[in-house]
Amino acid sequence: MQPHRYPFGVIGNCSCMAYIDLQGDVGWLCMPRFDGDPVFASMLDSENGGCFSVVSHGSRPLKQAYLDNTNILCTDVQVDGGAIRITDFAPRFVEFGRSFRPNMLFRRLEVLEGQPMIALRCHPLSAQGAPPCRPVQGSNHISWEGAARPMRLTTDLPLSHLMSGERFLLTGTRYLVFTYGPGLEAPLRETAEVFLQKTLDYWRQWVKSTSIPHLFQRQVIRSALVLKLHQFEDTGAIIASGTTSLPEAPGAARNWDYRYCWLRDSYYTLRAFADIGQFQELENYFHFAQDIAARHPEGILPLYTIEGKAVPDETVSDFSGYLGNGPVRFGNGANRQQQFDIYGQLLVSTLPLYRDRRIAKSDRSFNRSLIRQLLTLMDRDFDVPDAGIWEYRNRQQRHTYTYLFHWAGACAATRMAAELNDGVLRSVAEELSLRARSRIEEAFVPSEGRWGQAIGQPAPDASTLQLITLGYLDSRDPRALSHLRSLEKALSAPNGLFYRYRHDDDFGAPETTFLVTGFWRAEALACLGLLDEAEDCIRRLLACGNHLGLLSEDVSSDGSQWGNFPQTYSHVGLMNAVSRLARKLDRPFFMEGEDDV
Repeated sequence: MQPHRYPFGVIGNCSCMAYIDLQGDVGWLCMPRFDGDPVFASMLDSENGGCFSVVSHGSRPLKQAYLDNTNILCTDVQVDGGAIRITDFAPRFVEFGRSFRPNMLFRRLEVLEGQPMIALRCHPLSAQGAPPCRPVQGSNHISWEGAARPMRLTTDLPLSHLMSGERFLLTGTRYLVFTYGPGLEAPLRETAEVFLQKTLDYWRQWVKSTSIPHLFQRQVIRSALVLKLHQFEDTGAIIASGTTSLPEAPGAARNWDYRYCWLRDSYYTLRAFADIGQFQELENYFHFAQDIAARHPEGILPLYTIEGKAVPDETVSDFSGYLGNGPVRFGNGANRQQQFDIYGQLLVSTLPLYRDRRIAKSDRSFNRSLIRQLLTLMDRDFDVPDAGIWEYRNRQQRHTYTYLFHWAGACAATRMAAELNDGVLRSVAEELSLRARSRIEEAFVPSEGRWGQAIGQPAPDASTLQLITLGYLDSRDPRALSHLRSLEKALSAPNGLFYRYRHDDDFGAPETTFLVTGFWRAEALACLGLLDEAEDCIRRLLACGNHLGLLSEDVSSDGSQWGNFPQTYSHVGLMNAVSRLARKLDRPFFMEGEDDV
């Protein structure tokens, strides 16, 4: 039996994203932005989730691929009488000195061979829980009455066939554009071709501007494009994923809404952007986090909406769920949790503004107050048990990972205080780093030669791999290798995969591995000079991608993809692991091997 892989590619323009399956169906699309109401949601409910398809059931997928170095997707499908190609894209380019990213999905249909018969169906959803919309035919478009905002499908295909759903012959190249809000009033064919070319040029120029090592370059380029796609350009926020409630394992009920911005990810994400030289994205994301800290001096939540507001409480929808795996949740209950590692995450993320000479140093007074605020919050909550990185719902502990980022954040603050020549701030930071080191040592488990998940909780936890990658454990410290090997013995799975932990949580023992922890292991191996092992680990993890190289949140021991998809955490983990390994190897590009997996 073949492992389950998500049959989707994802396109977007840093405002909205659409998921296209191997038949060319739009399985998921939220508008007007990532965390908006779903317009198409057949991914989560084939009966009640709406649809946007151009071929009838019984057709056969042939091939799906991105145009090189872009987020433009081509899907080839065998249909009755021939074959067609569907080219999907969301317009994105620079116009009049500003980013142009309208709420539009363009679809170009081409005849590849024969006389293909197609059957067009477009039935969008209105607002969540609202009654179905009623289609109204115009002169060259269809609109829908009762929708929360105007929706329109403009096309040069016969509207009567679209309204009836009957099959018809595709002759030549035809176009469709689905719009949310203002409709397309310009000429359809000419506009579609111009927008397609400009969007292609934009993505390829963006890739050219990156600094990506030759090691696993093709996969890192795709990961960089995925990461860019998940940044909401209007505010700089980066969502964990564009989906909700794709199950971590079949029937496990671990189904969560990931269309929000977790501040914990700031260190890893900003590091990934810095490593590839994309400083505009880095600065936009840092400004988003900066703004949140400034508006919430009393404390910072673990996650926020893409406009920096509190995430809605969880509700359960009537959708049946992906492959029947409910519940389907909107909102996220982690919005009420305490996760204190975020103070250190933000401090470590601030350090490049002072240490990376590629970034101009400006407006230091504001950063000084931010550093002071984060250290004050860290001191206040220093020994308060929290939900931790894995967001336990009914368990609070003094997590090793939280103390590790207290230590790392305080060390970063010490260096920034020195740059600012602020002796008082430096003294506070140094005292906190010493306290954090003391707490971390309390979590050491001598009998196992490694650190436990929390003080008083000796269970192995993959997050403690960061003791190595963050530099708490020097490569010359014999405890570093002992810690790594002990974690590998307890948490390793086939194909380089790694469990977060193996003990029971709120839902029982985890059934699937968490993909990013495998990349953390690879990075830790590289830090300790075990370069061949690190490279082999990355290569095996890459084999867990789908047909487009897109990575999920979770992977089962047989290589099946589960969890929300694509997961930015997984792609960032890949980027950071490859970057670390490439710096260690430092070999000429003509000595690199084939990176295909």
